[in-house]
Amino acid sequence: MLQITATELARKFKQMMNLVEFQGEELIIVRNNHQVAKIIPGPATMTALEAMSDLYRTLPEDAGAAWVSDSREGTGGSLAEVRDPWVS
Repeated sequence: MLQITATELARKFKQMMNLVEFQGEELIIVRNNHQVAKIIPGPATMTALEAMSDLYRTLPEDAGAAWVSDSREGTGGSLAEVRDPWVS
């Protein structure tokens, strides 16, 4: 946890935000010798691939195995077979 004055934070704002975002550092902002704020890192983010990487583990054993093999091989179909959702 890093303690920094409000003036120093204003002067080094970008550098301090990089510490929070990329290194997970927490900042305590001090003004007139007392703590006025605390900046903590936001929640971690995931890509769609990372979010779906454990999806197969929630499926039953046989479905999970089929899902993994299908995802590696592809469906074998073409885009022409995909139904247009906008057609009435």
